Amino acid sequence: MTDLIAMGREARAAADVLAVTSAEKKNEALAAISRALLDHRQEILEANRLDAEEAERNGMRPAMLDRLKLDDKRLASIAAAVMKVAGLDDPVGDVMDEWDMYNGLHVRKVRVPMGVVGIIYESRPNVTVDAAVLCLKSGNAAFLRGGRETIRSNMALERVMRQALASVGLPEACVTLLHDTDHAVAREMMGMRDYIDVLIPRGSARLIRTVLENAKVPVIETGVGNCHVYVDKSADLQRAAEIILNAKAQRVSVCNAAETLLVHEDVADQFLPMAKKLLDTKNVELRGDARTRAVLGDCVKEATEEDYYTEYLDYILAVKVVSGVEEAVEHIRKYSTHHSEAILTNDRANADYFTSHIDSAALYVNASTRFTDGEEFGFGAEIGISTQKLHARGPMALRELCSYKYIVEGDGQIRQ
Repeated sequence: MTDLIAMGREARAAADVLAVTSAEKKNEALAAISRALLDHRQEILEANRLDAEEAERNGMRPAMLDRLKLDDKRLASIAAAVMKVAGLDDPVGDVMDEWDMYNGLHVRKVRVPMGVVGIIYESRPNVTVDAAVLCLKSGNAAFLRGGRETIRSNMALERVMRQALASVGLPEACVTLLHDTDHAVAREMMGMRDYIDVLIPRGSARLIRTVLENAKVPVIETGVGNCHVYVDKSADLQRAAEIILNAKAQRVSVCNAAETLLVHEDVADQFLPMAKKLLDTKNVELRGDARTRAVLGDCVKEATEEDYYTEYLDYILAVKVVSGVEEAVEHIRKYSTHHSEAILTNDRANADYFTSHIDSAALYVNASTRFTDGEEFGFGAEIGISTQKLHARGPMALRELCSYKYIVEGDGQIRQ
């Protein structure tokens, strides 16, 4: 039986060590992890092969299977990403603000680690490494629970990282993975308020909803991306077709992929066939409203209300023709998960209306939604994309994994 309390105590003790560990020592640990991932590539890839074979036997969809699989190239990319994190500035100890009070007290607002960061995620073994190294660099212990479909991969990655930590004199419990993937154990983890400071779910809408409904630990909601692209009547239509192809099909199994295309009625007859021609190269299935079906014919399935709410993570795109930017905004407000939305337009007033009236974490003008990513934003690897407003929003990287404290220095002052 999994002794979560003992694991929690060890993670808490490791977090206390990391909180006062120098940037140089943390970078030494990251370099050791990066080397170890490559040195143990055969062990990791063999574990991943067994996971992938079982997932395929169990009928996992190809797009989701792609998220699960590792190969030499992907593992090398993960190891390189670890070194990118090592090269980032250490946020711990940053003085965010400072001032002198009327009574001579000097106040500093200083960035500090959160402590123990719990992450619950699915199907992507790279998250095991991303989460661990981001937590490590920001002075936090990582307490991880991956999906059962990648348990062999995750256990191999944890074993390699813990050995690397021990080799530089840091506690192995800086990275802790639950080996028991039973849902009851995950629910027990969600209640560990005495040991886990914040919980971050990464995965399906169902996973995130389960965590939100059951966690006693504070939660940062991430991940669900029902993302929209609106093509305005003033848009460069050829460029817009290329952008929607990228936003939808460059990689379909990620949260910043577009799920709904909205098109201004004045350009629908011209634009929809252009877009479909490109989307057909990736075999994207379209589900559209009556006007879309009138333009493109029966090859487009009739869209249901549920289609406009759905994060497909597949080669499926919902389509709707709208009367203008106001209706596009109204549609997005109703169906969006507040992740990423784009407007393609040459009308500055419409771009400003779109960005001021929609409340999502990332808004794009004349660009693909696929850029909502910690590395693309220059943050290094990310822990996830926060779709809420407290305490972080958008790509969550090192600074977002920190809190702060006030250090007040005086010379004998007492309050009158």
